[in-house]
Amino acid sequence: MSSLSKNATNIGEPAKSPVVSRKVIIPFILITSLFALWGFANAVTDPMVQAFKKVLELSNSQAAWVQMAFYGGYFCMALPASLFIRKYSYKVGILIGLALYAIGALLFYPAAITEQFWFFCLGLYILTFGLAFLETTANPYILAMGAKETATQRLNLAQAFNPIGLIAGLLVAQQFVLKKLQSDDIENYSSLAEAKKMLIKTSDLLVIRDPYVILGLVLIGVFVLIAVSKMPQAKDENGVPSLSATFSTLKKNKKYVLGVVAQILYVGAQIMCWTYIYQYAEGIGISSETAANYQFIAFIIFLVGRAIGTYMLRFIGSGELLMYFSIIAILFCVGTILIENVYGLYCLVGVSFCMSLMFPTIYGIALDGLKEEESKIGAAGLVMAIVGGALMPKAQGMIIDAGGAEVNDIKIAGVSEVNFSFILPLLCFVYIAWYGLMVFKKYQKK
Repeated sequence: MSSLSKNATNIGEPAKSPVVSRKVIIPFILITSLFALWGFANAVTDPMVQAFKKVLELSNSQAAWVQMAFYGGYFCMALPASLFIRKYSYKVGILIGLALYAIGALLFYPAAITEQFWFFCLGLYILTFGLAFLETTANPYILAMGAKETATQRLNLAQAFNPIGLIAGLLVAQQFVLKKLQSDDIENYSSLAEAKKMLIKTSDLLVIRDPYVILGLVLIGVFVLIAVSKMPQAKDENGVPSLSATFSTLKKNKKYVLGVVAQILYVGAQIMCWTYIYQYAEGIGISSETAANYQFIAFIIFLVGRAIGTYMLRFIGSGELLMYFSIIAILFCVGTILIENVYGLYCLVGVSFCMSLMFPTIYGIALDGLKEEESKIGAAGLVMAIVGGALMPKAQGMIIDAGGAEVNDIKIAGVSEVNFSFILPLLCFVYIAWYGLMVFKKYQKK
C-alpha cells in the first residue's frame, strides 16, 4: 500500500472515511483544477477543425489533421508518461505535463506568424503530450489521495470540474474565435483577390492564436503554484516491480483489460455524440448556429449528471451505477435513431447526462485493487484508450456519407443515414452496461 493511501485509511473505519481528508485538501484542490484545464483544451480545439478549414481553405481530410494531432499526442505519450512517473513522482509528472501543455499552446504564436498549418498541428501535438502526462498522473493521484473505498467517488468529484472546462472552452471558441472570423462572414471567400484574402487570413489566424497564447500564460502560473506547493507523495513501500512483471499482472487482470476496452468505447461514444450533433440537427432542418446551443446544453447536462452521479456513488456501487446509466444511455440512443424530429435531438442531448459518470467510474473500477506502481502503468492504458475518440467518429462519418454529401441522402433500416449512424454509440453503451453488470456481480456484489 502506498504511504499516501495508508495515512488516509488510518483516519477511521471504512464507512466513516471522508472522500477527501483535511490533510490533503489543498493538494486535492490544486490537482482537481487540472481536470478543468484539459477539459478546456478538448472543447476549444474541436471547433478549430472548421475554423482552419475555412481560413486556410483546406479539404475535410486536411482539416482532420487537427483531431489526428490532438488524439495522436495522447496515444503516443501516455505510456512514456507512466514510465516517467513510475520512476519519479506524481508531482514531477504533473509539472512536466503543465510545461508541455504550455509550450504547445504558446507555439500558436510563431505558428500564426508563419501561417503554416503544420506548425499549428505541431503545437496541438505537443500540447496533448502535456495532457497525456496530466491525465496519466492526475487520475491515479486522486485515487491515491484517501481511503480505497471512496476512491471512485473521489475521482468522480475531481472529474466534476472537467465539464466546467468543457463549457468554458466551448464559450471561448464560439464567442472569441468563431464569431470573429472574417472568412466565415464572406460568402465567396475563396474567390477574393489574393491580396485581400491574405489580409483576412492573417487577421483570422491571430484570432485563432490568442486563446491558446493566453492559456499558455495561465498554465505557467499554475506550474509555479504547484511547484512551490508541498504535495503528498505516493510511493510503493514494497519496492518497484519489474516492468515485465507489471505488464504480466495487468494482462491477467480481467477487470482491468475489459475496462480498457470499455474506456475505448466510451470515449468513442462521447466524441460521436458531441461531434455529430451538428449533422443530426442538419438532418432535421436546424442550423449549425442553433445546434451549437444544443451542444452547450449537453455540456451543462453533463456537468449536472457528474454531480448527481458522484452523490449517488455514496449509496450505489460503481459497477451497478455504471450499468444503470448505460441502460438509460441505450434508451436515449434508441430514441435518437428512431425519432426523426427535434425530440430525437432531445434524446441525443440527454445521452450526455448518462455519459457524465462513465469515464471516471470505468477508470476507478479498472485500477481498483492494483498496487501503486501497477496503477501508474495501468493508467497509461486507460489514457491511451482516448484514441477511441479518433477512430470511432471516422466510422460514423463513413455511415453518414454512405449515400452522398448530405446527411439524409438514403434510408437505412427505415431511418435516415445520420439517424442510423448512432447505432455505433448504442453498441458502445451495450458493452459498457455489460461491463458494469460483470463488475457488480463478480467483484462488488458482496
